[in-house]
Amino acid sequence: MTTKGWLITTALLSSAMLPAGLIAQGTPPTPDVVWQPRGAQALNKDSVGRPHDNIALVPDRICTLAELIDLAERHNPETRVAWQEAKSKADELGIARSSLYPTLTAVALAVSLRTATVIGQYFHRQTEGVFEPILHVEYLVFDVGGRSGEIDVAKANLLASDLAFNDTHRRIIFQVAEAYYRFLNAQALRQAAESSLENAKAVEEDAKARLENGLATKPDELEATAARAQADFDLQAAVGSVDIARGDLATALGVDPGTVFTVEGIDQLKLPSSIADSVDQEIDRAFSQRPDLLQQLARLRAANAAIKQVRSQYFPTLSFKGDGGLARAYGQQDLIPGSYAQGEVWNAELELRWNLFDGGRREHRIAQANADKKAAQAQVDALCDQIANQVWAAYTNMRTALRQQQAAAALLTASQESYEAAHQSYGYGVRNLLDVVSAQKALAQARSEDVSARTQLLLQVTNLAFQTADFIQTQHWSPVP
Repeated sequence: MTTKGWLITTALLSSAMLPAGLIAQGTPPTPDVVWQPRGAQALNKDSVGRPHDNIALVPDRICTLAELIDLAERHNPETRVAWQEAKSKADELGIARSSLYPTLTAVALAVSLRTATVIGQYFHRQTEGVFEPILHVEYLVFDVGGRSGEIDVAKANLLASDLAFNDTHRRIIFQVAEAYYRFLNAQALRQAAESSLENAKAVEEDAKARLENGLATKPDELEATAARAQADFDLQAAVGSVDIARGDLATALGVDPGTVFTVEGIDQLKLPSSIADSVDQEIDRAFSQRPDLLQQLARLRAANAAIKQVRSQYFPTLSFKGDGGLARAYGQQDLIPGSYAQGEVWNAELELRWNLFDGGRREHRIAQANADKKAAQAQVDALCDQIANQVWAAYTNMRTALRQQQAAAALLTASQESYEAAHQSYGYGVRNLLDVVSAQKALAQARSEDVSARTQLLLQVTNLAFQTADFIQTQHWSPVP
């Protein structure tokens, strides 16, 4: 076989031994056709099933917000991601600390060689075979801040990762609480729409009865029918909103969007009647509790440790290396019978290394580390300003929502009394049907605004707790101060 034929045969045999997915991988053949990868089915087989498939919620059991938050923290994949990242940083710290200890390596050397040695006027063939099982030890005896700086960087990064884990829980708690209150809001709006439909049906029946007795006109009946149809339309929209809000809450919990469960009614929740702390107290508490701010401070600490680590490169290092073991060898010269021999082998080396010139690399590394530190400090300052503004806005919104909820409650009471008076007066013939329909629409609007005001107050209390990180300071957070 020629050299060319041998190369082709080898290439074909090598291709046949490759996995099928590697051979099929390529680029799309044309720019106008969707690429159909042959390995897509294999990727689907490798995908992990959703972990929340086995999570069961009893449909008839009323779930509280605290219970749903606990469920989300256990099953939301974001918490597992943050947890594994924190564990990875812990391992990085272990790796950095390992540099404080010597390394011991078991080595087995096997050497076979044949040389030609000049002895006198002739070359003599020498054959040697050596086998050495030895232990090799290395230890950095002394450096000026290199290893300790690396350990400090790893400690700071681990702290930042742990704080990121806490911030993940803070965000998940807020997502669940926000979705929970919006679900309660949708349910309450549906109940308000059902009550409005019942009132509209009652007005329509009164109008039909009065028309039959000659006490009303046909336009009155049509107006009542239109009001009833509008109330029915509003109810259907509210029913759809409930289903969407339930799916949003289920997604925040980490369960299937179609999961059926029961929660409390918004009327069963106690609403706050006042704000306990001042805005300055809320801002100060946010500065001491916000995990994202503490995380940035940990990164600033890591930047300081990095400067210490880089500066150590200006100083010498002292290290030790050594081998110790046994050697078993075979030697033969020309055709003379060979012989075996064995004995101890060892060596020890103490090295003092000092880098005197590196073309300015250390200077640039220190400058880079200082720039990173200043950038981290600037990010801390910017985040402090952002947190203060977020808490201020959340505090203001909560105070506004509290006043709006109180006004909405008063509006609902007045609208209920107005409707009852108009309906009673209509029965006596003092008011016309248009007045009753108008009062009924105003009552329906007042019910919706009361529900929305309650929900908005709960959401703003939740948002303030999110901005101040009160979520992760108590085991079971409550929106009522």
